[in-house]
Amino acid sequence: MTVDVGQRRRLEPDARREQILLVAVRLFGERGWADVSTGDVARGAGVARGLVNHYFGTKKELYLEVIRVMLTVPPSALARVPPGDLPTRADSIVSWFLDVVSRHSTSWLGAITAGGMAADADVDRVISEAIDVAADQVLTAVGRPGGNSALHAMARSYVGLATSTAREWLQRGDLTRAQVHKLLTATLLTMVDQVFPDA
Repeated sequence: MTVDVGQRRRLEPDARREQILLVAVRLFGERGWADVSTGDVARGAGVARGLVNHYFGTKKELYLEVIRVMLTVPPSALARVPPGDLPTRADSIVSWFLDVVSRHSTSWLGAITAGGMAADADVDRVISEAIDVAADQVLTAVGRPGGNSALHAMARSYVGLATSTAREWLQRGDLTRAQVHKLLTATLLTMVDQVFPDA
């Protein structure tokens, strides 16, 4: 969503912050870290550059928030997982993931590849935190919340597989969405049934 600078309207602080973040997600996804300035984001959102700095601080802090938003599974996603048997829940969480990454493919791909800021310690930390959250959400969705460190590590590995498989679909086009969905759902069910420890 972009707003013409000549048609600025008054928004509540949370709405204005969200508007700026949406523009930043789009711009960083389209151009990458090096080719986007906070001025570009401000112009796209129809706000003064100082407001971008007010809400997000530096360009790097804004970029870290973009990565966090694109990669962190929100609690609302888990709330949409229907009650029912494990195959139904697994199908639902995989469908949600594929819907999100396809809807925001450019920005999501930019975030997972750190769009020009690979090997930055802060970016690595944000990505790792997002993977932890996703692993926790997967475990909750399949009825195994909490768990020991081995179970959590297995769930993190599944998140890595999901990310890699989605890239094969979105970036390379070697897999269809249906193939990705089947692979991720079957793998998750197999992991729960045959790999995850009982305690």
